[in-house]
Amino acid sequence: MSQACTDTIAVSVTVAARREEAHALAAALGLSLVDFAAALPPLRLCLSPTGLELRVLDDPCLGGAVRSDFSPSAIRAGGSPRHPLLHAVGRLGRETPLILDLTAGLGRDAFRLAAAGCRVTLLERHPVVAALLADGIARAAAEPLTAPVAARMTLLPIDARDLPRDGSPGCPPAEIVLLDPMFPTRNKSARVKKELQVLQRLLGDEGDGDELLALALQHARRRVVVKRPRLAPYLAGHKPSFSLSGRTTRYDIYLITA
Repeated sequence: MSQACTDTIAVSVTVAARREEAHALAAALGLSLVDFAAALPPLRLCLSPTGLELRVLDDPCLGGAVRSDFSPSAIRAGGSPRHPLLHAVGRLGRETPLILDLTAGLGRDAFRLAAAGCRVTLLERHPVVAALLADGIARAAAEPLTAPVAARMTLLPIDARDLPRDGSPGCPPAEIVLLDPMFPTRNKSARVKKELQVLQRLLGDEGDGDELLALALQHARRRVVVKRPRLAPYLAGHKPSFSLSGRTTRYDIYLITA
């Protein structure tokens, strides 16, 4: 992890029983372990009784915890054939395609697809976000209702640029590639707005959506699905085969013909 990142984030623990885990996590991520009450650094990866959380300590507007959280309600929503994401990936009937999510983030879309029966490989390049996601998947795997969904999710904490074009033993070639580049808040939900703002504090302006689209087109066998704000320009100015638009979100679908 870069020096700039380690200067702005540290690991903390809110319950003494998890201090040993916190030491191991801090060592694995190359971060300091500091008392939760310390003022600095402003971003804190916290081990709490209910899971791993990301907190911002210097902005009251971003108070509270951000975590990767997979609830049973997401299974019901994910299973609905009316959800636009399922239309975008082209899932029909009993077909359960292999999907590669190049920018998994907190894993909400990947979990929705897995809840619908798809097998999803999640790539997340930032070590802190990958740790949050791994914790969310582990908690889902421990619950009887969500365990079958978690079993269809495979996390690879790597950069999409490092993935061989023909796949790897842990990541076979995907029929569909999902891409959701970081961009300004599009969702009116207060929780989603806060999550995106906290992640932007951690990640900064990544600004590599155009490059990621090129990678996605190389890896997909059938189609690439790009999630964008409804009025945003196409990535790299590349017009999709077609688009599906909702109130705030647009899915650009690129069909692979060769």
